[in-house]
Amino acid sequence: MHDIDGRRGLYTPAERARRDATPWTLVQGILAPLQFAVFAVSLVLVLRFLLTGDGYAAATASVVAKTALLLTIMVTGSIWEKAVFGRWLLAPAFFWEDVVSFGVIALHLAYLAMLLHGGFAPGAEMACALAAYAAYLVNAAQFLRKLRMARRQVAS
Repeated sequence: MHDIDGRRGLYTPAERARRDATPWTLVQGILAPLQFAVFAVSLVLVLRFLLTGDGYAAATASVVAKTALLLTIMVTGSIWEKAVFGRWLLAPAFFWEDVVSFGVIALHLAYLAMLLHGGFAPGAEMACALAAYAAYLVNAAQFLRKLRMARRQVAS
């Protein structure tokens, strides 16, 4: 299996060594599941609000928390990419994951803009949050696929 830059596997031996040596790998390993946990709770709160009309403040706070974690993981992920691949973003091995991440961030920031601007119906805000969450799930699946690829590369 060849990656998009034509090399075999996800990491070269030097990249794998840098990945294993940088503390940013651990940071990503902590933030990614934390973000997913916040996403799961937030999704329940957003859906509860949309279905019942109750809990707008809790749903809003949860989407803001999810957005803050997303931005944190994007910044630390970019530092990780620089440490491992020598590029802040769009390293060939993670090009499409980064591209989709930009869309995910744009949707989350659109939600924040709606919230801060005011004048939008709460249902519209939460619909935007759900769109952001759908994009996030696609992106999370991309990263899980890469994690499995990395594990298979180490095993072989």
